[in-house]
Amino acid sequence: MEATNETWEAEFFLVGFPDLERFHLLLFNLLLFTYLLILGGNTVILMLIRANPHLHVPMYYFVAILSFLEVWYTTVTIPKMLANLLDSRKPISYRGCLLQVYFFHALGITEACLLTAMAYDRYLAICKPLHYPSAMTPKSCLWLVAGCWACGFMWPVPEIILLFMLPFCGAHRIEHLFCDFPSLLSLACADVSTSTTIDFALHSLVILGPTALILFSYVKILSVVIKIQGSEGRRKAFSTCASHLTMVLAFFGTTGFMYIRPARSQPSYHDRVVAVVYAVLTPLFNPLIYSLRNKDIQEAIGNLMKLPPISSVTSG
Repeated sequence: MEATNETWEAEFFLVGFPDLERFHLLLFNLLLFTYLLILGGNTVILMLIRANPHLHVPMYYFVAILSFLEVWYTTVTIPKMLANLLDSRKPISYRGCLLQVYFFHALGITEACLLTAMAYDRYLAICKPLHYPSAMTPKSCLWLVAGCWACGFMWPVPEIILLFMLPFCGAHRIEHLFCDFPSLLSLACADVSTSTTIDFALHSLVILGPTALILFSYVKILSVVIKIQGSEGRRKAFSTCASHLTMVLAFFGTTGFMYIRPARSQPSYHDRVVAVVYAVLTPLFNPLIYSLRNKDIQEAIGNLMKLPPISSVTSG
């Protein structure tokens, strides 16, 4: 059954954190500040990589794409969250809800694929250094990134079709900060067991698959690194992976908790807290991690500001 005209014209209401309503102005300012940091930080990373020829290598090409992705990933949800903090009703149209679900998942899956491609890049650089220049060419990078975007934007299509076919009734109160597949399923006036199973299968594949590939890459990297003679060589090898591994743990840890648990009824308060982590805080980590933990980015920032890199200032 297709969504009726009444459903198509319906209005939904995002619950958010009702216990914190009295702090809405403080939360608005905190979220706005965080959003501006995300936009500014990721834009700076993009500009630094573009302006510094020594950063025009595959690893930083992927970092630049990740920064570009984070800007749009957060723009799907945060502006609406900001508007809802100033509106006690917190409305969103049915069309807007479906679009938010689609683009949030499409960009999130693209990020999962991109983090996997970055792990593959580190695997080639450390485990097969002689083959790396011929294997990771600009054309190869382009194909990898194109594959990530294609997979990301095709994968959520079945979910959107399933949502479009469901009738919705009741108060249309979404127990979440933004529209998401599980929270919308809980509002459907029909049997959603098949939809829930398909949702679980799709998310399991797109989260556990990349996680397994990244884990395999790092097992191989570790087996090579421990054989490197000298602590300096090992430290350099580990440092090239530390930023990426931190991003992987933050992103896959929270999304795994949210989307590949056994079937649950109404989304809980804890789900909304976890959603803040992967929808707001994880995108904020990207520029912070790559600026504070990465020597090349530090040097680029130092050159831009006409100052020595942070690491040399600290050691001095």
